[in-house]
Amino acid sequence: MVNAEHRSRGKVYLVGAGPGDPELLTVKGRRALERCQVVIYDALVNPALLQYVAPEAERIFVGRPHDRERLSQSEIERVMITRALDGKVVVRLKGGDPFIFGRGGEEAWALAEAGIDWEIIPGVSSGHAVPAYAGIPLTHRAYASSVAFVTGHECADKRSPVDWHRLARAVDTIVIFMGARNLSRIVRALQEGGRSPATPIAIIEWGTYAEQRVHVGTLGTILTALGETPIRTPALIVVGDVVSLEQKLAWFQRNGRGTRKAGEADESPPPHSIPPQPPESDDRDPRERSPLSLEHQP
Repeated sequence: MVNAEHRSRGKVYLVGAGPGDPELLTVKGRRALERCQVVIYDALVNPALLQYVAPEAERIFVGRPHDRERLSQSEIERVMITRALDGKVVVRLKGGDPFIFGRGGEEAWALAEAGIDWEIIPGVSSGHAVPAYAGIPLTHRAYASSVAFVTGHECADKRSPVDWHRLARAVDTIVIFMGARNLSRIVRALQEGGRSPATPIAIIEWGTYAEQRVHVGTLGTILTALGETPIRTPALIVVGDVVSLEQKLAWFQRNGRGTRKAGEADESPPPHSIPPQPPESDDRDPRERSPLSLEHQP
């Protein structure tokens, strides 16, 4: 760690990039990108946002999850600090919101410890934006008065792991980040904790991108419905009765973007339901295709 007595002539902005759709970037976030001299970003950031960065600015890609070449968290913090000490304006561009499962707290702590001038620019969190694009309101007067955001992928050395059994009946709606790999364990634990097997569940892949795909079912049927179908990450999981509103409120898919893969929860759908659509056959990373833009919308 750099000695805290050294004071930066530069500054670091921890900027939330939003969940994927580049038009969900905040005005303040865009301004930070336009004036930065260094941008540090990762795989959860839509590359379309780099259009706002000056051509002469240094661009540092930290890598994809599980890549051997990916920079470690300590290395990322070191790069931010050294560039700021060189007098540079640095943007650490992070998917969603930096302070919601984005390690923004860790990075802000490191900057504060090093005496670096820094600022948080909140972003639109995937926790509420992705369900919104899937037509799932997290609260509704008739269905849900409480919601919890929780991670499905925890550090091995965390002192207090998620108590799924206790969480199962503590709130009406549960939003789970990074839970795809542990889906079977989470589904089982929620039912063991008293959540009904008939509780609706949605798994939203690549939310807010044109290639968004939504799997729907119940806690009791979703694993069977998925079968051998791999879950494309990033994916967000929503558990609760509000998921049942998705069939009526799936505005994004009705506009010709995204697909829906129905599970056994839809054996007797209401008359207003949206018919299932075939899954996207192109397996390329959605960010490698044309970004969603109002200029290209019908």
